[in-house]
Amino acid sequence: MSFGGFGGAAGGGGGDKGLSLPLTQIFKLAWQDPDLKQRLIFILIMFAVFTFGVHVPVPIPNISSDEVYEALSKQYIFQFLDSFGGGALRRLSVFALGLNPYITASIVIQIMTTAVPSLKKELEEGGQYARNKQNKWTRGLTLVLCIFQGSGFLQMIMQGLGKNIALQDRFMIITMWTAGAMFCLWIGEQISERGIGNGVSLVIFVGIIVGLPYQAQKLSSGLSNGLVQWWSVIALGILFVASTWAIVYFTAAQRRIPIQHMRRNYGTKVIGGKTSYLPLSLLMAGVLPIIFASSLVGLPYQFATMVGETTPLGGFLKGMGEWLSPATARVVHPYFPVPIGFFASILYAGLILFFTYFWTAIQYNVEDISNNLKRAGSYVPGVRPGKQTKDFLDGIISRITLAGAGFIAIVALMQYIAPAVTNLTYQYGVGIVGGTSLLIMVSVALETMRQIEANLLMKQYQ
Repeated sequence: MSFGGFGGAAGGGGGDKGLSLPLTQIFKLAWQDPDLKQRLIFILIMFAVFTFGVHVPVPIPNISSDEVYEALSKQYIFQFLDSFGGGALRRLSVFALGLNPYITASIVIQIMTTAVPSLKKELEEGGQYARNKQNKWTRGLTLVLCIFQGSGFLQMIMQGLGKNIALQDRFMIITMWTAGAMFCLWIGEQISERGIGNGVSLVIFVGIIVGLPYQAQKLSSGLSNGLVQWWSVIALGILFVASTWAIVYFTAAQRRIPIQHMRRNYGTKVIGGKTSYLPLSLLMAGVLPIIFASSLVGLPYQFATMVGETTPLGGFLKGMGEWLSPATARVVHPYFPVPIGFFASILYAGLILFFTYFWTAIQYNVEDISNNLKRAGSYVPGVRPGKQTKDFLDGIISRITLAGAGFIAIVALMQYIAPAVTNLTYQYGVGIVGGTSLLIMVSVALETMRQIEANLLMKQYQ
């Protein structure tokens, strides 16, 4: 399973992103089809298995999950990583690592495959064998990262609580967390094979969904205790609805380029001569730029916890992490009262812009598209085949990529803007109104429904 599949399921890629049938009708027709019904039931069973695993704690001597949450709940990196696993990290669950090591490993392997010409050529020409080989590298690196990230999380917990854990207990905990992370990956692979859609995307999706009731409970509790104002809840609801609408709108948006097909005479029959469209999605890279940028920004914090924040190297890495985090409210200097997070936000948006163009460039070869159109006898009306078609498509993709990257950057920064607007902290679920979580939920849901609809239309055509 490649990370590129995750990107597609998260809203990236071209193609028609809209739905021609209402959601209720799609569910009704899918449930009436025996094959689709079996696939949907299998997905629900895997969701139940994942949810059960989230609530299975790993026993840590003299440390409880309540103590961990109390000590680390105010750290943004803890809240960010915990939101992807449905609260598995704060529960010290066997699924505490979730799919974070796999995502990081996939990013590293994808960048290496693109940066090294020999690996890129092997993947392009090797077919299924090369993809299987790449998947083995990704799984191997995932296993290594599970050990490192598990050690980092354990070190973060020990430092936050001021407690020490015996070496044999550390080995047991990291082993169980590693096994849980690989089991999450297995669940994703099973969903891709026997369900509908991309399994890794759906596992991340259900992890975010599982955490929503807890956030709602915290928000309700804060409202009843007087810690949260009623207008903050209303503002949060308005931001959530507006962000969801905008994400749905931009995910379904596309630039449709008309393609004219030449007529061909076969005896007495005339074939071709029709006009079709080349759809280019506005969000070609989907949620991947945010994941790439977030992983890069969060690396100094993770390395700081691994080596220890009290060490000179750990202190340096922690300071670097603060300068890279848009959530840092500390000012640069008393005589220059600008939050560090302001400059970090600019850098974060720049990284999203860079990774959007980077991912679009490696996924869409404009020269190959123009050559394929030329060989098929098709052309863009008003544009000559060959180099002019290549330049025309390159210009359009560059412009819509800039628009898509700008929107993704706004959505990603919304989770840092929302606390100031709503007067709420991250522990009350304010981060859900923007950023990776909401974009993944909406995009994966739309993509899965689109695939169900495509299966229904194909069966109807047959």
